[in-house]
Formats: sequence, structure tokens, C-alpha cells
Amino acid sequence: MNVIWRNSVSCLRIRKVPHRYQSGNHPAAPLGSRILTDPAKVFEHNMWDHMQWSKEEEAAARKRVEENSAVRVLLEEQVKYENEASQYWDTFYKIHKNKFFKDRNWLLREFPEIIPVDQKTEEKTQESSWDNVKTGAANCFSRTHCPIMPEEKNLGMKRCGSSDGPSKARSHFSNLDSEEHSEGPLKTELFPGSSATFRILEVGCGAGNSVFPILNTLQNAPESFLYCCDFASGAVELVKLHSSYRAAQCCAFVHDVCDEDSPYPFPDGILDVILLVFVLSSIHPDRMQGVINRLSKLLRPGGMLLFRDYGRYDKTQLRFKRGHCLSENFYVRGDGTRAYFFTKGEVHTMFCKAGLDEKQNLVDRRLQVNRKKQVKMHRVWVQGKFQKPLHLTQKPSKLVSPLLSHG
Repeated sequence: MNVIWRNSVSCLRIRKVPHRYQSGNHPAAPLGSRILTDPAKVFEHNMWDHMQWSKEEEAAARKRVEENSAVRVLLEEQVKYENEASQYWDTFYKIHKNKFFKDRNWLLREFPEIIPVDQKTEEKTQESSWDNVKTGAANCFSRTHCPIMPEEKNLGMKRCGSSDGPSKARSHFSNLDSEEHSEGPLKTELFPGSSATFRILEVGCGAGNSVFPILNTLQNAPESFLYCCDFASGAVELVKLHSSYRAAQCCAFVHDVCDEDSPYPFPDGILDVILLVFVLSSIHPDRMQGVINRLSKLLRPGGMLLFRDYGRYDKTQLRFKRGHCLSENFYVRGDGTRAYFFTKGEVHTMFCKAGLDEKQNLVDRRLQVNRKKQVKMHRVWVQGKFQKPLHLTQKPSKLVSPLLSHG
């Protein structure tokens, strides 16, 4: 802990606390500002920002991962977890409905790009959104971001398979080629949100813990539209039944992002923002690149893909027991859901291969504290912002998953 304290103080003194990349005209704000300067006060708060690990701590984490990944899940069981992923998540939402996670009011602090920049509505939108953030995220992630294990289960979109429900009903809309609309405004009445001037897609919406904080902000920006999807039909139904759901400004639909041929209810190249938060980690590593490649096609030139997910040696990874490892840094929980743990380099490679420009890519290390039990736990997340260039120079690569052969 003394090493952590010295490093944190040094970081603070030389003012190297990382800041968010800001696109557009959004105000700058620090990515966490609670710095532990006195180790004796560690239990005064639930979370501390920008914690540096000692060599001993990192070595211990590496050893723990070697131990819990020594025994791998049998291949036939891995195939079952892949093919039946939607069933595991539907079971989860039948049990917990929308009571398991708190709303992600912290999103607007970490990703102000969600807020549309418009001269007529910007002032009202910022006031409303920042009031929301202050009331719901005073400790940033200490209350809204770190539920008791297993975390972040509203991920969605884990496996290849056929979509059903609302996505089928709207499937004919996705046959529209974005090139047909590149010369002028999109025709109205062609697809949900066609008249909007600012469009967001949340991938893996779950029961709506991101959807409704965003919609609360967008009510001051009527020209904006939110799409949200999940491959668990029960989760999408929960979103639609929520009292704050507004079909005039939101379209929730069932979709599996691993199925690259599955259509969206809107054409390619129209999205301003894609939100990919604690979703990619639940997808088999062999399928991740294909998912990112497909999502990048949905962005308009200059559009942003916002990413946040588990980082290597997060306490979630260290807590897995032997026999739960599927492959390197990829695990299955007791309920059948899965989690991968990223490095900054892996994230950079995947998104750049998809033809996106890196605007932010950082490792967010925090110290989570259970004050009642006097327990300290290291949290590690990777956060990135990737922008589609105005002029694409190369096509994104396409990888084929070996699991496809297993049906």
C-alpha cells in the first residue's frame, strides 16, 4: 500500500491525472478525481481513482490467473455455452427483471459525446444531464458501477444465432443501402428515427440501465433518437414496458450482433454514436473482430464508438475458481454467462483493424473498498473512444470463428 500511496501522490503532484478525450464542444472533466494521498484514510470512501499497482501486486495477480486458468472447460461444454448464450440471459432476466442493476448515470460523465451538440438545446441538455450525474454518481463508479458479483450482466449479444421479435418485423428497413442516401437527406417514413438529426445505438441494452438515463437527457433534444438492442428478448420486453420508454424517440429491438448477416432496422452509415459498454467481454474472442467490423459500418463518417469493459487482472478475473476458464483470459460464470478481460493493446488492435481512429484508450485502475468488511479490491477497466474517419482508406478485416463449425 505504501507503494500505491507514493505513486498516487507523485501522479497528483505532477498533474498527470488522465483526462477524457473530448470530441465536439463538450466541457472537459477529469476521469475520476478521488486520489488516495493518505493510506490511513483508505476506508473513508468506497472507491479511489488512479491507483498504481506495485510490481508485487501485479505479480500476485498474474500468479492467481495462472492458477485459475490451469484447468479448462471441456470443448463440448464451451460449445454449449456459446450456442445457448441467449437462454442463459433470458433466464437471468426472468429471475431478476430490472431490479439487479442501478441506472448508469455515470455514462454522461465518462461519455459526454452522448449529448447532441445543438445551439438551441445544448444549454438545457447539459444542465439536465449534469444534475443527473451529480445526484447519481457522486462517487463516479462507487455506487452505480460496481454491483456484487456477477457484475454487469446486462451485456447482451453474445453468440451467433437467428434474431427474432421486433428485428424480424423491421428487417426490410435494413436493406436500404446507405450510399443511396449519401447525396441528400434521408427519406422520412423509411425506418424508425429517419427524421432525427442525431442517432445513438446502445448495444446490449439489457433491462435499460443505460437507456433511461440517456432518454432522460434526450428529452431536451427532440431531434435525437436512441436505438437499443439485446439478443435476450426478455430484456428488450422489459425496456419496452418501462414507464419512461418513448417510442417516438427510442426503438428497442431484439438483435444478435454476432450474426453479421442479421439486419438492423436502419441503414448503414447513419449513427452518430455507438455505445459498447460491458458487452464485448461476453462475446467469444474469435467473434469480437467481426462484431466491431459490423458496428463500424453503422457509423457515419466522424461518428464515435464509445467502449468500456473489463481490464486484465480486474478483481472479477482474480475471483474465478479453477475449472471456469474457457480459454486465455476468458471465463464462464456459474450462471453460464461469460467474461473476457482486455488489455489496452488488444483494444487498440481490434478497433484500428475495423478502420476506426483511436481518440482515447486508457486503463482505469481503481481501488474499491468494502468499509464494513475492511476489504480492498482492485478494479481494472479499459475505456476507449474510436472515431470513424471522414475518408476511409481501407476496409476492415474479417475474421471467421472456428466455433462456427460446431453449429
